[in-house]
Amino acid sequence: MSVIEILTRVEAICQKYDRYDVEKQKDLNVSGDDAFARLYASVDADIEALLQKAEIASKEKNRASAVAVNAEIRRTKARLLEEVPKLQRLAVKKVKGLSTQEFAARNDLVLALPDRIQDIPDGTPAAPKQTGGGWAASASRTEIKFDSEGRLDNEFFQQSEESSQFRQEFEMRKIKQDQGLDMISDGLDTLKNMAQDMNEEFDRQVPLMDEIDSKVDKASADLKNTNVRLKDTVHQLRSSRNFCIDIILLCIILGIAAYLYNVLKK
Repeated sequence: MSVIEILTRVEAICQKYDRYDVEKQKDLNVSGDDAFARLYASVDADIEALLQKAEIASKEKNRASAVAVNAEIRRTKARLLEEVPKLQRLAVKKVKGLSTQEFAARNDLVLALPDRIQDIPDGTPAAPKQTGGGWAASASRTEIKFDSEGRLDNEFFQQSEESSQFRQEFEMRKIKQDQGLDMISDGLDTLKNMAQDMNEEFDRQVPLMDEIDSKVDKASADLKNTNVRLKDTVHQLRSSRNFCIDIILLCIILGIAAYLYNVLKK
């Protein structure tokens, strides 16, 4: 695994969890109530990062590393394109303090996003742009025919009941997923605050632990000195006791000898 692949994967992981970094979200200068501004800023930052990666990939001499970087760029582009419908929904929501011109500019920004994302080089040859709304047949492909017999009006593209239900279910699941991510973000914020409180408590406990450690060392030294003095005292007592016993035994032996001497003398 090359260094570029490692850096690419690390950057992708960091960008994936940037939305849960509360401090970084505060530093973005984005209003906490404006979901559109927050999401658009994240997408715009990802686009700038992809442009830098594309420039690095174009200068990379190792073909395997360049292919890996381009694959990462394509995956990120697909993820950014999935964010465009969500931005379209958020762009039509009214935000307090937003002027009419700024509200109209949001739609223009969202409409320009797909082209900005598609224009990012990813190692694949650029496809020719379609003209005439994308439905004009190529001169070299005149044999292609449509089953609609040329009727491409609004009724032909009308959604069926099943497609509408599927779209509604998809939107509901997206909303639930967003709610779940918000709950995860709140949980991570709570865990972060708990970790900070625990760290502060540990910092307060460190001086107390040091003081207890010093007191234990002092008590251990005092106990050792006391044991040495007690051992010396016991040794001295034992020596004086032996001396007294020796004197008493000597006196008894002398007494017995004197008695036997007197008895034998008579």
